[in-house]
Amino acid sequence: MKISVITVCLNSAATIRDTIESVLAQDHPDIEYIIVDGASRDGTMDIVRSYGDRIAKVVSEPDRGMYDSMNKGLRLATGDVVGFLHSDDMLARPTVLGTIAAAFEDPGIECVYGDIDMVHAADTARVVRRWRSGPHRPGRLPRGWYPPHVTLYIRRLVLDEVGPFDERYRIAADMDHMVRLFEVRRVRSVHLPRVLVHMRTGGASNRSLRNIWRANVETWRSLRSHGFRVGPWFIVFKLLRKVPQLFIRA
Repeated sequence: MKISVITVCLNSAATIRDTIESVLAQDHPDIEYIIVDGASRDGTMDIVRSYGDRIAKVVSEPDRGMYDSMNKGLRLATGDVVGFLHSDDMLARPTVLGTIAAAFEDPGIECVYGDIDMVHAADTARVVRRWRSGPHRPGRLPRGWYPPHVTLYIRRLVLDEVGPFDERYRIAADMDHMVRLFEVRRVRSVHLPRVLVHMRTGGASNRSLRNIWRANVETWRSLRSHGFRVGPWFIVFKLLRKVPQLFIRA
């Protein structure tokens, strides 16, 4: 099984080496690693190019935002299964992609995801939040539940059905994509109860209170656009779901 891993980046010289090394260290034998850069100006591409042909496909050009680059990555991917790893995140151990591939040996499984530890941006050994998602049941997303997108691996055929990221959403197009996957398409998924990714804090959707609010409003708009009757309480419930992550110890 070929697994395509896509990393999009912009001015990520401070962190992208950790990301790349975590992918290249994987023990799964068939990985297509794709990096899509938004015309970085800080030395990111010098680091990327230093890996030569160990990275299967590299694109560096101006984009219309993160989701434009993510859609470029989807168009380039040729794997049976596709997932994303952002340029400040790391696969948690060398066996992650092998574990995901093993779950896809069941032909009825269309999507696999797991858990993440959110780590301090400067000290990645320091865990600041633990996100334990659990199995999906229909109707959970309109009640504020979401799996960590950075752990999500999806069969290529399903991605072709669901379509690309909707770039009208500037911060929460990944949330909209998961609404289409889990609640509209009703993808057959399995949750792996283990940490798959170490995610640095400070991503676009949680960089400020304004971005947190905007991401939740965009997610609310996405649910409404797909016919789900959700009121403003959705945003409150979604924020409250993050509170237990601060206290989970394992």
